[in-house]
Amino acid sequence: MNHVTQPARLRRFLGYSAAATLLCGTLGATATLAAQEPLKIGFIGTLSGPGGALGQDQYDAFMLALEQKGGKLGGVPVEVIREDDQLKPDVGVQAATKLLKSEKVSIITGVTFSNVMMAIHKSITDAEVFLIGSNAGPAPIAGKSCSPYFFSTSWDNDQLHEAGGQLASDLGYKNMYVMAANYQAGRDAVSGFKRDYTGKIIDEVYTQVNQPDYSAEIAQLQAASPDAVYVFYPGGMGINFVKQYRQAGLLGKVPLISVSTIDGTTLPALKSLAVGAITSAPYAPNIDNPQNKQFVEAFEKAYKRPPSMYAAQSYDAANLLDSAISKVKGDISNKEAFRSALKASDFASVRGNFKLDTNQIADGAFYRVDVVEGANGAELKAVSPIAIKTRANFAAQCPMK
Repeated sequence: MNHVTQPARLRRFLGYSAAATLLCGTLGATATLAAQEPLKIGFIGTLSGPGGALGQDQYDAFMLALEQKGGKLGGVPVEVIREDDQLKPDVGVQAATKLLKSEKVSIITGVTFSNVMMAIHKSITDAEVFLIGSNAGPAPIAGKSCSPYFFSTSWDNDQLHEAGGQLASDLGYKNMYVMAANYQAGRDAVSGFKRDYTGKIIDEVYTQVNQPDYSAEIAQLQAASPDAVYVFYPGGMGINFVKQYRQAGLLGKVPLISVSTIDGTTLPALKSLAVGAITSAPYAPNIDNPQNKQFVEAFEKAYKRPPSMYAAQSYDAANLLDSAISKVKGDISNKEAFRSALKASDFASVRGNFKLDTNQIADGAFYRVDVVEGANGAELKAVSPIAIKTRANFAAQCPMK
């Protein structure tokens, strides 16, 4: 039998205690380091080509919100991994696959164009990764193909253009000529416009995505002699169309109504060429609320340009995430709790009143926004709210509660 003296037992006990204390301290330090590991968020957007300014505004606004919060959302350090989809659905799929499988992100945000959103939505939500869209809103994912893992701080495509159709009706135009790019959002645009426009549509024309020359189409619409023209040409397409419309002598002669054509991303290139156009939009820099005032000031200081609707929607996406991550105390592993926190949308939107419909897509305000000559050149000015009378109730088709 091994006899151990009392002092020896005491020394051994103290040794075990010291080792245990050291082990606990090490584990505690490891736990603290683990708790401080950044939350990985993927950002997918169109950052190059004719539509690159839209995605850049989304990214810049998201990063501005993150910077304002000390590099954290909900008190948790964040690492943003940026991917350019180049407005190509196949490239978007590659980006999503990389973020899901290689980077193992917990959340993906952004997504600029609807054809890319349609290509990546299912793989992301099927992986039970939260997708927080801040622009693209194709109709299918607002209805039957909705997902508990998809949220949007923008709108569904039809709603965006229902506001445009309502505005054209409110302005009293009896017949309209409608033009849009031929992809998911363009087709949704015309569908939404027709729902709330009460006059006659002379013709609806679809052109190629990123088509640079619209002279033939402009000659055709001029020959049709409409009361006004409604167009949907985001990014570089809008710049080219409006320049050519002005060169044809039509701007100021045949009223131009647009959505996502003359906006904060295209106006810097168009300048006074766009003055006189009327737009329907969910955002303008002059919206009067405290959150927007500080946002505009901070964005202009950081990036030397006014924020666009794309920037505003992405800034809202960052603040939505901040509120939800805070509610779950940084633990997004309980996905149902995190989803509930997102649905609460407990943050101050730069666009004013903000709520999510049952399909988890924003149901926000829309405004008549005019292009006017301001003190520092052409600017976008929200004039009055638009009250949409008829809505495609996609939320009713969505099986979620």
